[in-house]
Amino acid sequence: MRTTARIALLTAAVTGLSGLAAAPATAAPVVTIDTGHVDVFGVAYEDGEFHLHVHDEAAEAEYEPSEVLLVAKSAAKTTVPADPAYSFLGAPGAPVWVLPEVEDPDLLWPGIAAEEVEPGVFVDGSLRLRVVNVCGPDDFSVFTTDAVGAPNVLVDSGNGLPDRVDLTPGGHLHANWAFEAAGHYSITVRAVGTLAATGERVASAPATYSFKVNA
Repeated sequence: MRTTARIALLTAAVTGLSGLAAAPATAAPVVTIDTGHVDVFGVAYEDGEFHLHVHDEAAEAEYEPSEVLLVAKSAAKTTVPADPAYSFLGAPGAPVWVLPEVEDPDLLWPGIAAEEVEPGVFVDGSLRLRVVNVCGPDDFSVFTTDAVGAPNVLVDSGNGLPDRVDLTPGGHLHANWAFEAAGHYSITVRAVGTLAATGERVASAPATYSFKVNA
């Protein structure tokens, strides 16, 4: 569902086109988000096709991936633990920027959501988000941690892609999102699944999300 703000933008655009001297077309505005609960990889399946989007929970707004710049502020900067289990992040003591699994009100709290996918549409266990490409100054990873702090790595661009995140229809996931250097990143994903009614395997078009990691 689109917000009234998005509808207003569309209405303004149509009105402009109907004038005798319409203004030149411009690129879609970029919305910058650096705090709050945001379902960065939002997955919907409607009218026989996937839709990937960004859902800003605080603003109650939904955006196309191309409309949003997601920011990891400098406060997300930490260092790689000495624990060998975290070697996928780099050398112990090296800088790493982590948007944490547990909400920090000063940082972006990114989620992965399939709340707009109805249970029973896909064969159990077949709905997945595939991270197919990461372009940036260093590696990107997504991992959860258990009760004693041990990591479970879901995505690691440092050891090759694609990687996959298993999704539950109607479900929601939070994890740690880690960037190993400051700078700009582009992360491209696709949603895939097998339809329960037909056995057909379906996939979304690739969607690219933009991140800025502040030093």
